[in-house]
Amino acid sequence: MSIAERIRQRARVWAERSGIGRTQPQDNRVHLDAAIAWLKRAQDATPDDGVSQTYLVRYRKWAPSYPETTGYIIPTLYRYAALTGDADARARARRMADWECEIQHPTGGVLAGALGDSDQPTIFNTGQVLFGWVRAFEEEGDERYRAAAVRAANWLCDVMDEDGCWRKFGSPMTGKQVNTYNTRSAWGLARAHEITGDKRYLDAAVRNCEWALTQRRPNGWLENNCLQDNAQPFVHTIAYAMRGLMEIGRYAGRDDFLAAARAIGDAMLAALPADGNLPGRFDAEWRPTVRWSCLTGDAQIAINWGRLYQFTGEECYRDGTSRVLQFVKTTQKLAGAPAETGGIKGSHPIDGGYHPWQYPDWAAKFFADALMIDSANRGMGAYVIGKGP
Repeated sequence: MSIAERIRQRARVWAERSGIGRTQPQDNRVHLDAAIAWLKRAQDATPDDGVSQTYLVRYRKWAPSYPETTGYIIPTLYRYAALTGDADARARARRMADWECEIQHPTGGVLAGALGDSDQPTIFNTGQVLFGWVRAFEEEGDERYRAAAVRAANWLCDVMDEDGCWRKFGSPMTGKQVNTYNTRSAWGLARAHEITGDKRYLDAAVRNCEWALTQRRPNGWLENNCLQDNAQPFVHTIAYAMRGLMEIGRYAGRDDFLAAARAIGDAMLAALPADGNLPGRFDAEWRPTVRWSCLTGDAQIAINWGRLYQFTGEECYRDGTSRVLQFVKTTQKLAGAPAETGGIKGSHPIDGGYHPWQYPDWAAKFFADALMIDSANRGMGAYVIGKGP
């Protein structure tokens, strides 16, 4: 790296920390359209119909397609198409679903990492692509998508331990085999149950949540809930675990799961600063351990609060959604280089500890979902409950 480039990068970090050049927040639709346009560019940046894992700022290049996140981007594009009438978004969602069928592992699982990183299936990625196949089947009625979902769901059930924990086929990218945030994969099984009626899938989803509650402390904290450091997980994985418990609790009628999810949501809400700049990691006493923000996690927790508002009608959750989104909006570029415009960084500032110097595709996906649920909760749009992540 040249000296000039190092200077530019240091200047950028200093400016972001100082608030120089931050975006003036616009209404939700402006930011939503920008995020969806970025996701389309991320798909166009690959030689196939998957979505690029991330834009690497330091190298000025796009990473290969990412099966996991392409899977759960599919429901986002269908939701956006329904909201706006964007036929291109709908066509892209179908192309993504077709691509996922083409690359499905012979076991029925989904490959770990970005395309080319691994030839092995992994639990979390398989659960996430279930969302895409299920939603594509609901939208298109194409039996290929249901068949792919059934193969994936069968594999997840087959490799689950009796107590509901997945101890095999953890991601080789994280080095952790046991994860409570796999409740979000279990939610994928619950979605498969919705289109098949196969009781095995829902039973397995419930067992995983029951196992997750064995990892719960009295204050609502979940053990084994991080990609890297279980002592201070990212808001990203905290939100993953919360969403799985919440949605399976709603679908299966398990109030104990819903209560566990709500405890997490309440702890995060209590930690939310007035300006919405939520720290990116927390410890077991729900204390922040870093000063940078995990923007992906911000968007995810905004969605979770939005769902809690829909379940309870309590305005504190709706207001928490809007407050954190106002902050994330200030970090989204609405003009400039196409590779960054409309995208959402891994961290703010950009050198923070979650995917530093990157624009991950899932950050834009969750931001788009959060904007749509916030608009729906304020009477400005539709959000279909139960239809995907």
